[in-house]
Amino acid sequence: MDTSKYVRYTPEQVEALERVYSECPKPSSLRRQQLIRECPILCNIEPKQIKVWFQNRRCREKQRKESCRLQTVNRKLSAMNKLLMEENDRLQKQVSHLVYENGYMKQQLHTASGTTTDNSCESVVMSGQNQQQQNPTPQHPQRDANNPAGLLAIAEETLAEFLSKATGTAVDWVQMIGMKPGPDSIGIVAVSRNCSGIAARACGLVSLEPTKIAEILKDRPSWFRDCRSIDVLSVIPTANAGTIELMYMQTFAPTTLAAARDFWTLRYTTSLEDGSLVICERSLTTSTGGPTGPTPSSFVRAEMLPSGYLIRPCEGGGSIIHIVDHIDLDAWSVPEVLRPLYESSKILAQKMTIAALRHIRQIAQETSGEVQYGGGRQPAVLRTFSQRLCRGFNDAVNGFLDDGWSLMGSDGVEDVTIVINSSPTKFLGSQYNGSMFPAFGGVLCAKASMLLQNVPPALLVRFLREHRSEWADYGVDAYSAACLKASPYAVPCARPGGFPSSQVILPLAHTVEHEELLEVVRLEGHAFSPEDVALARDMYLLQLCSGVDENAIGACAQLVFAPIDESFADEAPLLPSGFRVIPLDPKPDGPAATRTLDLASTLEVGPGSARPASEADANSYNLRSVLTIAFQFTYENHLRDSVAAMARQYVRSVVGSVQRVAMAIAPSRLSSQMGPKPLPHSPEALTLARWICRSYRIHTGGELFHTDSQSGDAVLKQLWNHSDAIMCCSVKTNASPVFTFANQAGLDMLETTLVALQDIMLDKILDEAGRKILCSEFSKIMQQGFTYLPAGICVSSMGRPISYEQAIAWKVLNDDDSNHCLAFMFVNWSFV
Repeated sequence: MDTSKYVRYTPEQVEALERVYSECPKPSSLRRQQLIRECPILCNIEPKQIKVWFQNRRCREKQRKESCRLQTVNRKLSAMNKLLMEENDRLQKQVSHLVYENGYMKQQLHTASGTTTDNSCESVVMSGQNQQQQNPTPQHPQRDANNPAGLLAIAEETLAEFLSKATGTAVDWVQMIGMKPGPDSIGIVAVSRNCSGIAARACGLVSLEPTKIAEILKDRPSWFRDCRSIDVLSVIPTANAGTIELMYMQTFAPTTLAAARDFWTLRYTTSLEDGSLVICERSLTTSTGGPTGPTPSSFVRAEMLPSGYLIRPCEGGGSIIHIVDHIDLDAWSVPEVLRPLYESSKILAQKMTIAALRHIRQIAQETSGEVQYGGGRQPAVLRTFSQRLCRGFNDAVNGFLDDGWSLMGSDGVEDVTIVINSSPTKFLGSQYNGSMFPAFGGVLCAKASMLLQNVPPALLVRFLREHRSEWADYGVDAYSAACLKASPYAVPCARPGGFPSSQVILPLAHTVEHEELLEVVRLEGHAFSPEDVALARDMYLLQLCSGVDENAIGACAQLVFAPIDESFADEAPLLPSGFRVIPLDPKPDGPAATRTLDLASTLEVGPGSARPASEADANSYNLRSVLTIAFQFTYENHLRDSVAAMARQYVRSVVGSVQRVAMAIAPSRLSSQMGPKPLPHSPEALTLARWICRSYRIHTGGELFHTDSQSGDAVLKQLWNHSDAIMCCSVKTNASPVFTFANQAGLDMLETTLVALQDIMLDKILDEAGRKILCSEFSKIMQQGFTYLPAGICVSSMGRPISYEQAIAWKVLNDDDSNHCLAFMFVNWSFV
């Protein structure tokens, strides 16, 4: 047979080859020869031709997959193009409407200026009244929720108003900064301007069918993390195969200093003539058959203006979804400093509108198998863990009475609030067994809130996540530690004995756009007391980190974690603790911030505040955020007061640490007017400063700086205030160099503090080129005592790139001329 000619295969031969291809698309030479021997129908075909067939088959499979991918991309681009064209038409209508209003106002002004007598004015008024009489307003059916006709009238009116917001010009929408439309973006996101309440709107493309999307969106607690509960009180079918639902919803308060909100609403689900599915909702008032009784305690009644979801099917699968959220949260009922949280359409967009769209996209990605998860857990299970962490933290922050929480007396200072809950089954669930925990008394929560200035929420949460030792290393006394160590869910990441331990973050899952990370944190060598050091055990935390993208506008950043055991069962009880940082709208006309304040000292409620205007102006900052801290502990009945005292001191220590962190990381990021970091005055710091300068002089022959006094205080002060970044690393064998000291410029460059330096390794901040140069020059440093490193790029502990003109490395010798550490000086560094 001429192998250069094309071979025509019979259907039986193709079938045999396809069976092998399904098992092994790329068979070896031996496998092909075995195939010929085992299949008599292939005996007349040369092995080379079999090889060519498999090559062609792989090529056709690749082309088919690429064709399917391009068809999918084309459908996606076509749908997005349609969405953008519709958005362009809506904007054109909005422009025409504004032009018409502008012309009408000019005409009115011209007419008003031309009227000179009262009679003419009266005639204008009368003509308007006559026109109104000639064109009376159409009468709607009675809008009374007590009868089906009235409910349907309210529903149809809600539908019309919602559609005018979703696709019309009923609201003046402006595109949200940072949300650019495109095939790979989340969609088109806009916020309201100059309207009653706050509103947000999003349009996007999702690869799910409309009915599936409607089912997901109706389950609001699964994606709206601030939703506490939804009760559907009654369901009424309508003539057009739709439904009307009367609902009561409660939402959590984001901080400890404001009341939660609740809503009485009507939800209308129906289909349009073009096949679109609509779910719209609005609040019911007393005049339309809403609740007439008083608002439940701990809640403030809020209003939902016509809002909802318009879901349209796309050709070839998928749906285009329009989301509108429009609410009035009664901002006057909260302290003045917190009102931006309740008056910001950007925060509403992040918490509700974008959250809904992202959740649908996440489900779509999971359904298509595009999302990879670790830990051997199903995506739905991991999402449940995230929801449980958020819900548990919200429960702790709010402390509702009907959940069993009660306020505990203070120690005379109102900075930390203590609440207790003696319902063990609420937290331990079905796993609670009275014989396993006979002395279990309940759960205690210590919480506080404070106002931060000039600290981006994303930056602060990233710092708290990556430098746990900065805030978790407290000297909780041994007695309190002994009280708590009996329960595996007692201490939320405390290190009571103060013994060193390092953290290892194990990624578990993340959302499609990485705005939320679920991970397991292993704390190595955790010991509760000095006698337990030999029996030190690892501690595990399930941790949720969200909002760490600094470019997200109005995003809430939080770090929530709960202790778990090594088994990490799906139904494991979780006792979440953590931090939540919510940005307030910046006030560009305010003076620069120079300190971190206790939020409780700035509270005013209502429009009539007795606070002087000058003082209010002094606290108008360029960038402000509200930090809420909540830590939960279990306690035994006979030790409740001791645990409460420990928890109160614990949270006060956390507050102090966070304040120090905020002051430390703010200067390098935002304001050069911030005060300098405190100068360390320990004897070790004085001795190290003397060793650094002496070793530099011995090895290089020059002076690091000139000083008139050789006293330890003067040397340390000049080293601390040196303009170049100077830092020291350990030189332990078989271990990566870890930073042990840095001057003020070095801390600014690394975006860290002295305490958190122990978490930063030298090879983590250098790029690949810098590491290669350092390795090649290391022997020279050890022999000669110093070396010069060329200009390069490194990164801070927060991942920001830094450029420097030159670096100098030298050995630091102690008084016995033994190697103590390595010192580095980065000259003329700056953030890129």
